[in-house]
Amino acid sequence: MPDQQHSAPIYQRFRQAAVNHPAKLALVVGEHHLTYRTLLAEVDALAAGLSAAGIGAGQHIGVVLPNCPEFVLLLLAGARLGAVIVPQSLGLAAEALENTFRAAEVRHLIVWSGAAGSLSAGTLALAEAGVRLVVGPPRPAWTSLAEVSAAGRAAPLAAPQLAGELPYLMVLTSGSTGQPKPILLSQRTKILRAEAAIALYGVSAADVTLAATPLYHSLAQRLVLIPLLTGGTSVLMEHFTPATWIDTARRHAVSFSIAVSSQLKQILDQLLAGAQPLPALRCLVSSSALLDETTKSRLLDHLKCEFHECYGASEIAIATNLSPSAAARKLGSVGTAIPGTELIIVDADGQALPSDRTGEIACRTPMLYSGYYAQPTITAASLNRDGYFRTGDLGRLDSEGFLYFLGRRKDIIITGGVNIYPKDIEDVIASHPAIKECAAIPVIDDDLGEVVGVVIAFADPEHPPALRDIQRLCMQRLGDFQQPRRFFVVPELPKNAMGKLDKPSLRQTYSTQKNTG
Repeated sequence: MPDQQHSAPIYQRFRQAAVNHPAKLALVVGEHHLTYRTLLAEVDALAAGLSAAGIGAGQHIGVVLPNCPEFVLLLLAGARLGAVIVPQSLGLAAEALENTFRAAEVRHLIVWSGAAGSLSAGTLALAEAGVRLVVGPPRPAWTSLAEVSAAGRAAPLAAPQLAGELPYLMVLTSGSTGQPKPILLSQRTKILRAEAAIALYGVSAADVTLAATPLYHSLAQRLVLIPLLTGGTSVLMEHFTPATWIDTARRHAVSFSIAVSSQLKQILDQLLAGAQPLPALRCLVSSSALLDETTKSRLLDHLKCEFHECYGASEIAIATNLSPSAAARKLGSVGTAIPGTELIIVDADGQALPSDRTGEIACRTPMLYSGYYAQPTITAASLNRDGYFRTGDLGRLDSEGFLYFLGRRKDIIITGGVNIYPKDIEDVIASHPAIKECAAIPVIDDDLGEVVGVVIAFADPEHPPALRDIQRLCMQRLGDFQQPRRFFVVPELPKNAMGKLDKPSLRQTYSTQKNTG
């Protein structure tokens, strides 16, 4: 193996971990268990095979895979080559997939065998001059990833000399509405993000880290890379359920994980119902969507490990940390800015606002994305004049610098010219013991423009409370202008693949409707 000192930064760190811990368990995915020695050999073979097939530095590879060992191999092999990985969801409609890959200028495709047949002709045409690979049983006109890896074992690959700022991952919006915005992340940025999490949560080579969200999302990518860069063990769940999360955490002695709020609610209920301890769990973090105060308080009371909450976005990574020591007195916040990161609240013109004023959350961080691919105007508009990224989220900072997240700017409800923040309504309604989950949305009104509508799922649908009980609670705790005017009762609120509430679909479905409850 040639000297790797000045080659791909992510691959170099992984390779050093493999040299230091060759016999240690590196990766667990379902029944697949790979040591560092085996994983390094597989990554090198795949990188050599991809190189021989014509994939090199800076080339964009569209990836449509479930959580599987091959996805992890591809992340590391792509890093060694300097290729740009462009992952997308298996559940994305063919037209949306084509839109996002076209916006990302994808020319190579690696696809799960079960999804290959459903790709649109336009998506397939993107890779006519490139490489098309399938994971799983080979299909006609496709080469399998296994064949490429096998060919790579006989084709040693020299280490390319790569700059750390070379793009590595492109995280895309779905493209189902509006123009896709491909978020570019360099290898250097991914390393900085991993190092920030390592420092915040005390992650070391002794940790077993659990990832339980889709690997096409930046959270799971970070959770898989952190242990593989530090000599720890990475456990990747193929599919999430609260029971399998708990079973996996116990069976593999998981000590660290970051989960989304919807997962944590289910995990907590399962833990309390079964009185199942997690003795190895050292640190657990809530991410990606706001955790309600009731669930946060219950987690702090029940868990025997450190519990943190963070706020961030794909463009900026982790921006805040609510530490266990601060949670008791600042339960409603998502913490203070992490070291090296600055937060401000800005008005519509991008000017900083004083403490306790509501506005758009803006962040200045060394972990900032490299921009939206081929969209310089939108990239420039995302920053204010002082280099703060404008997140599109609403919030306020108190006098101690604690951030309070109030929702997406586009989710704001404007009734008779007055701004209403959905979280204020949701917090009140969610406090009723009969409510499982709820969401406040704008509903079109002839007189006021918009009024507050609330979509509700009851904890016990067979024995729901009278809606007048919910209305009475709102009258007691909300102002006149905040009162919900429409109620929509559903069995379950829609979620995306990350378990986050899908408010756009709620607005599309209910914004012009009358009450259903």
